[in-house]
Amino acid sequence: MLKALIVDDEAPARSELRFLLGEAGGAGVEGEAASAVEALRLIKATAFDVIFLDIDMPGLSGMQLAEVLAGLDRPPAVVFVTAYSEHAVRAFEVAAVDYLMKPVDVGRLRQALERLAPSEEASQRVIDRVPVEKGGRKLLLDVGDIDYVMARDDYSYVFTEEGRYLSTLSLAQLETRLESRGFFRAHRRYLVNLSRVREVVPMYGGTLLLTLKDTAATQVPASRRRVPALKRALGL
Repeated sequence: MLKALIVDDEAPARSELRFLLGEAGGAGVEGEAASAVEALRLIKATAFDVIFLDIDMPGLSGMQLAEVLAGLDRPPAVVFVTAYSEHAVRAFEVAAVDYLMKPVDVGRLRQALERLAPSEEASQRVIDRVPVEKGGRKLLLDVGDIDYVMARDDYSYVFTEEGRYLSTLSLAQLETRLESRGFFRAHRRYLVNLSRVREVVPMYGGTLLLTLKDTAATQVPASRRRVPALKRALGL
């Protein structure tokens, strides 16, 4: 069941969409917001899977909110729900999953929800290799050979025992692909392969240093905010 947030400045519109989502199935409404600012506050507190978002709202518009969400590490999927068709092209430029016109048809709503639900094939797919570049060559690295990944602007550096490689994927994108393979976002700039961690060193202020198994005994920082989840992942 997808966790949904409805954002619309009109209460009747929110109530109608809540009812339709109940009829469509596949998503449970975990929150409502009457403004983009209120929506941001809720999104920071709850990991929503999808946000059903009106465009024409006072203050920060739905389109502006979608642009803000795109900058988050793990943004919710966005489905615009609006009475105006002229924003459709712009909606997909900000990576919206769908664009629904008011009044919303429950069948059309089901189609949007089907786009959000991962297929059985996709859920069982395992990422075994990561595409990288080095010296003008495009290579595929085995996931198990990767020690850690470091953010570099909108790209990433991928480190193995053999050296450093460039990935055109962002750290957030690689996190999404690799978290099921035992990788952990230890710091806003670092994603580490937990199977390659040899030692955990406590530091001042509640942070940690992770010493890896590579020849150089590389140390990767773990921020204080991520330490509790990291300890759970390592069984500490």
